[in-house]
Amino acid sequence: MNMLKEGDQVPAFTTKDQDGNEVQWSDYADKKVVVFFYPKASTPGCTAEACNLRDNYKELQAEGYELLGVSADSKRRQTNFRNKYEFPFPLLADEDKTVINAFGVWGPKKFMGKEYDGIHRTTFIVENGTVTRVIGKVKTKDHAAQILTEA
Repeated sequence: MNMLKEGDQVPAFTTKDQDGNEVQWSDYADKKVVVFFYPKASTPGCTAEACNLRDNYKELQAEGYELLGVSADSKRRQTNFRNKYEFPFPLLADEDKTVINAFGVWGPKKFMGKEYDGIHRTTFIVENGTVTRVIGKVKTKDHAAQILTEA
């Protein structure tokens, strides 16, 4: 796993959002962006994290942030997740792991004594295409505060 770190440039990518629309990094390259990676849509931790960001969306926007949620879920699963919880930000359906690999968040994990490969819950704060902060220990129920306190 070769995760992006502070000072790294985000590589160009193209993928699809929950509605099948093409999303290109170049559309975000000159903005302040919160790119949050989560293991699986509609699971308890991922729901808590995304809902916390939804509930604090106005505050995040007031600081100039755009949000992109990313997981390897299908478009359909991402659409259901977004519609059920009324997220105001796009969710990328990164089934081929283009974005996941670009940021380097796929790798070995352990859960209940078993080892497997999966997405490491990680958030990247990016300004003008450069990673300015990496949050590796995400507090799912208080994630917006983690982002905003060090903004």
